[in-house]
Amino acid sequence: MGLLSRLKQRLFRWQSDGTGGFRLGQRRVFIIPTRGGLLFALALLVMLIGAINYTLALGHALVFLLAGLGLTGMVHTFRNLYGLLITPGRVEAVFAGETAHFQLHLGNDRRVPRLALELTTEAGPAVVTDINEQDKSTVSVPLAARQRGWLELPRVRLASRYPLGLFVAWSYLQPAMRCLVYPPPIFSPLPLPRPIAASGERRGDAGQDDFAGFRERQPADSPRHVAWKASARQGSEQPLLIKQFAGGAEVELQLDWSSTDPALPAESRLSLLAGWVLTAESQAISYGLRLPGEQIPIAGGAAQRHRCLAALALFQP
Repeated sequence: MGLLSRLKQRLFRWQSDGTGGFRLGQRRVFIIPTRGGLLFALALLVMLIGAINYTLALGHALVFLLAGLGLTGMVHTFRNLYGLLITPGRVEAVFAGETAHFQLHLGNDRRVPRLALELTTEAGPAVVTDINEQDKSTVSVPLAARQRGWLELPRVRLASRYPLGLFVAWSYLQPAMRCLVYPPPIFSPLPLPRPIAASGERRGDAGQDDFAGFRERQPADSPRHVAWKASARQGSEQPLLIKQFAGGAEVELQLDWSSTDPALPAESRLSLLAGWVLTAESQAISYGLRLPGEQIPIAGGAAQRHRCLAALALFQP
């Protein structure tokens, strides 16, 4: 580890594991003049030279009054961040292409409010918040989720220019927070479900319910589900047909990697499976997921939805 890396780790480290709360101390808050502060100092210098040149007592008094005002503003800018308690919050999983929201809880145990606090990341917009005296505030830091997998929260810059804007005080925060990003869903007709009787045994010779008709084949349908005889009667110019079944029996659905079109890219196949998971969940169908090297048993509910989508998000083809 180089000197610069050790310095950053010492100055900007959060905590041993980055999951607990942290209070900003003197060594974590930095402050420098803003552009307006530099112009203000330059104007005071010109006024001081003029007062000295023309021996104006009131000019000296005005310069020293404004300089004292600027120094007082510097102290208040620093104290607006000093002693602030930051605690990592929750972050909900999102789909690729959406915006992940990382929650940070800001606590103020002083008897004065903390105003105009600004939180920014390298890849997201700024968020401005205020905290009342002896109160807490929850800030949601937005971050674009561009691809599936784990999305780590980058370093967050907490800054303040309150009250005069002559100085800017800031601190770098980097809590151990990450968001799970699901594949973007592609919605298409579900593959053929497997019907089961109420007793747990299949009904019918072929294990299917009553025949309900045909539908046109979609790119995600497996070739083994094609009704070849009916498609042959349609002619070569018509699309292939898929049998559809309906009935009163409960059904269970096995979402299989091999049921998707092998000619599609891996990310598109994962998106198709994600769309099937959401469709099956919305239709209250019990379903399972089979991926190369991983199989999730058939179940239902929100936990099954998250389990399947998480497996798709972390899948490495």
